Parts: sequence; C-alpha cells; structure tokens
Amino acid sequence: MSILRKVGILGGGQLGRMLLQEAANYPVETWVLENDPDCPAAHLCDRFIQGDIRDLETVLRFGRQVDVLTIEIEHVNVDALEQLEREGIMVIPRPSALRTIKNKILQKEFYLSKGIPTSPFHVLQSRAELNNHIGFLPAVQKLGTGGYDGKGVQLLHREEDLHKGFDAPSVLEKMVQLEKEVAISVAINDKGETAIYPAVEMIFDPDLNLLDYQLCPADISEKTGWKAEAMALAVARNLGSPGIFAVELRLDGPNRDLHSGLFGGAVDNPAMALAQMLASLRDKHGRVNIPGFYDDVAPLSKYERAMLAKLPTDEASFRKLVGAPALFGEKNFTSLERRTARPTCEINGLTSGYQGEGSKTIVPAWARAKLTFRLVPDMDPQKLKRLVVAHLKKLCPPSCKLTVDAGHAGEPYLVQPDSPRAQAALRALRDAFGCEPVLMREGGSIPIVNDFKRILGVETLLLGLSLPDDNAHSPNEKFDLDCFRAGMRMSARLWPELAKV
Repeated sequence: MSILRKVGILGGGQLGRMLLQEAANYPVETWVLENDPDCPAAHLCDRFIQGDIRDLETVLRFGRQVDVLTIEIEHVNVDALEQLEREGIMVIPRPSALRTIKNKILQKEFYLSKGIPTSPFHVLQSRAELNNHIGFLPAVQKLGTGGYDGKGVQLLHREEDLHKGFDAPSVLEKMVQLEKEVAISVAINDKGETAIYPAVEMIFDPDLNLLDYQLCPADISEKTGWKAEAMALAVARNLGSPGIFAVELRLDGPNRDLHSGLFGGAVDNPAMALAQMLASLRDKHGRVNIPGFYDDVAPLSKYERAMLAKLPTDEASFRKLVGAPALFGEKNFTSLERRTARPTCEINGLTSGYQGEGSKTIVPAWARAKLTFRLVPDMDPQKLKRLVVAHLKKLCPPSCKLTVDAGHAGEPYLVQPDSPRAQAALRALRDAFGCEPVLMREGGSIPIVNDFKRILGVETLLLGLSLPDDNAHSPNEKFDLDCFRAGMRMSARLWPELAKV
C-alpha cells in the first residue's frame, strides 16, 4: 500500500486551483495555505489552512506539516522557505531561485552576470534619481518588488513624465521596439531532466498594459524559436545551478543619496565602509584573513608535487599570458600551486553611487559587492558560509546596516591522481597527444560529480582539453580544433584502458 505524500501549496488563486486539478491524478494529499477562505483553490484541496503566506512563522508551521512545498504566487516569505529547505523539506522551486525571480533588480543583475541578453538598465533607489537619466528616455520603470499583472510598471517617454515615476527601489529599463513578445515554459525535475514547451505569443492591451490573450504556438520562424528556447534554458538552468561558494553583501547607510558637501564627514559613506571591509578580507599577499578559513585545506600530496615538478615554471611567460603588470599571491607557493591547490577570496563585482558621466558630489545610500571563494579538497562550503558571514558582521561598522545573501555553493572534489583509473587516463592522454601528460588540480567547479560519488559510488575523471589562452569566462572564449581532435582520439583510447582496471 502506497503512502500519500503531503504536498503543500502557498497561495490559493486560479493557478493553485489548476495545480490541484492536475494533482488529483496522483496519490498525494494536498494542503493549501491562503488568507481568503473563499479563494478558488479552497474547496479542491484535501486540507485548507487560513493564514498569511507572507508571514514567517505561519509559513514555517505550515511547511513543517508537509513533505513537499511549492508556491502558487511568488509573493511569499522566502526566508521561511530557506529555513524549511535547511530542515530537509523539499521546496520547489528552490528559494534561492525564487528570491531572484520576485525581485526585478536581482533579475536584471542575474541576466547580466550569466551573459543572458537583456535590455540596458539602471538600478534606482528613489524617484529623484530619474533626473540623472533623462538622456536614457524613453524607458520603462519597474518596481523592484511587489509588481504583478501590470502593477508597478510605468512608461516614461519624455522628461515631462518623470513625475509619474516610482519613489522606491526600481529598475529603469531602456524601452525597446518589439515585433512580438513570446513566452516559453521550461520544466526541470530533481534529476536535471528538462522539458520545454512550445513558445506562445503574448498579445497585450495597449491601454491597460495587461495581457489580453495568447497564441499557441507562436507565429515565429524556426531560427527565432531556437534562440528563444536557448535563452529560456539558460535562465532555468542557471537559476538552479550549483557552483563554488558565493556571497553578495550590501551596506545601507542614509535613507537616500546625500550631498557630500553638506553631509559628508557626519554620515558614513557605505561605499567607503564596504571598501574597507573588503580590503581587510585578505593581506597584501592574498592570504585570506577570515579565522578558520584554512583549517581544513588538504595539502598537495608527494605524488602531486612530483607531477607539478614536471611542468615548466616560467613565471615571466605566465605573466605575459595573463597580461598582468606583475604576479601576485601567497608567500611560499609558486603561481602553479596558488592557482591549483590554494583557496581564494575574490571580488567579482562592486556597485555603488553615481555611475553616469562626470561627477556627482554625493554620499551614496548603499553599496553592494559580489564575492566568491574558491574551495579546495576537504573544505566544507556550509562551514565556510558560517565563518564568512560571522566575520563580515564583525567588520561592519555601526554606522551601516549589513545584509548578506549567501548564494550557490558546491563541495570541492578530488580524484586521487595515482589511482588505477587516473593512471588509465594518463595512458590514453599520452597516446592521443604524443607527450607525457600531467594530472593536476584545477579551479573549474563541477559540483555534480560529488553527487555521482555520494549517490552512485563512482569517481569522475575530469580531463580538461582547453589551452591557457582560450579565454574561459571572458569575451572571445574559444576552443582549439587540434585539441578537439586529440580529445576525440583520447576518448577512443580511454575506454580500452579503463577496461583493464
């Protein structure tokens, strides 16, 4: 006899009702949390609980009574969902993805960071900042949070329209000419399997700025459909993708930008405070100053050191390759050791204050930074998260408010290079490339290989075929065709070698 799984739904609107209609085909017990007892979903679920989906404690109590928790609308308490996820309750979609989805500022920054095409934009904190972007018009202003079905969207065609703008955190998006607007639904299960549905064409009421009806399938060319599907998949996969440990921090000072000539020296500058905090995270040689950061770092083995000794160590050539005025890094380690076996703290992005042409004498209201930490074997991302957050809180001055948003995290992974399978790979590489290969650690993060080891009990060989000048994660990223061909030869030779193990 099968046991019914309890599926909880936050929100009981029309989408919740449609979800319940589909759920009736499966052996599940459905629970709904919604403030309105007469909502569309109230009478279709197995158990209805009246309550506020925005309230932390209410969502926590509800979520702890079910096996799987999902949402009908994005306006829910994400802090509660993150806590429930930590407690082992399956939350779909992931709270980290939901936090991005429900905030248009984070959405735009997410697109930009992932290389997903998006229209030019500016992030604003108040209506007054619109005056700094008159030359950017015509544009569309969208509230960072709270917008829905046309609410929180304002068209600004010319300077005379600025009084209509929102006096709240928002995105000012360049108005673009659209031939058609299409939408694509993508579904990804917990195994990473993907389903993509036909594109639909969105027809909007020009006066109400609301969706009027949809055409399915969309009347678009095959090429345009492929592009739309590729972008949709990029968004969906990046929202749920793991990585190394990432964190975003924000300092808030005054409630608005202040004239620095009138207020400077009496009100702390969040940008300066953030710069001081970031500068103290490591010493002048790059060693991270966070207490406990290096406690679990696995040193290079004798075999690994012997392998690295076979590689040329021309640091002048390396400096020329990366185009840096001089090399940098921890004392008592070579450049090769620093980039293969040592953890790092990196600033990936900094944002604050006025970014337009010329100068503007202000004390900015806020400052934001994106950080990542490269992990090496034996380091625990969850332990590191606690250390980093605690250290940042100690560094934050009382004159500013600190917000820390911990992002994605992935455990480091190491295959023993002297293992039988690693040695089989060495033989295949030697035959394919005609030279003596070297197995070494690398900073590229593929977190799923830890799941292969934990769930399937198998090791994963990561055999990189790119060259140092392939510009990974940079403009004009490339892959050498000779390496591609040699890689195919190596793959053909690898399987017979593995069969001998």
